[in-house]
Amino acid sequence: MLSGPIIYPITEGLAEASNFDEQLARIRANAVAAAESGVGLFQIREKRLSARSLFELTSSVVSATKGSGLRILVNGRPDIAIGAGAAGVHLPANGLPADVVRTAFGPEILIGVSCHDDDELLAAQNGGANFATYSPVFASPGKGEPTGIEKLRAVVEKFEGFPVIALGGISLDNIAAVLATGAAGVAAIRSLNTPERIREFAARAK
Repeated sequence: MLSGPIIYPITEGLAEASNFDEQLARIRANAVAAAESGVGLFQIREKRLSARSLFELTSSVVSATKGSGLRILVNGRPDIAIGAGAAGVHLPANGLPADVVRTAFGPEILIGVSCHDDDELLAAQNGGANFATYSPVFASPGKGEPTGIEKLRAVVEKFEGFPVIALGGISLDNIAAVLATGAAGVAAIRSLNTPERIREFAARAK
C-alpha cells in the first residue's frame, strides 16, 4: 500500500481561531505542493482547532488534492478524517490503540502510529497499523534524547516488512543516510513547512 521512499510532511500546529483563514491557505498550499511533487502522505496535526474547524480544514485540503496520489491523515481524529474524506489517521503514542481504530473504522482506513521504542512499534504492527513513525532519530527541540542512525537501522531490520518512517531532526543533509538504513521514508515538521522545502525533499528522495 505504501511505496517509498515516503516523504511525510506534518503541519506545524499553529492554526487557531484567530488565524484560521491564513493557516488554512498555508496548509493547503503545502499539501498541493506535496501532491504535485509525488509525495504520498500528508498529516494535518492542528491541536488548537475545534472539531468543526479541523473538519473544515481537512475537507479543504482533501478537495484541493483530490485526484492526486497524496493521502491525507488527521492526527488523533479518525472520525474527522473519515467525515472529511481523508485517507486515514495518525495516532499519537498516548492516543487510541491501532487495533481499536481498525475495528471501529474497518480495513480501508490508513493508520499511522507515533512510536519511540521497540515495544510501541510491536504494538502498532500487531494492532494493524499500516506504518509507524519512529522518533527522534536526530536532535529535535523538546523531543528527548535522539536514538541515532544505527538504532534506526536496527529497528528497520527488526521490523522488516512493516514500514518505519524516520522522524526527528530530519534535514536535506541527512536524508540520504536515513534512507540508506532501509527506512520507508522520512517525516518532518520544521523541514517540510513550505512548498519549496517539500519540493526539495521530494526531489532528493527520488
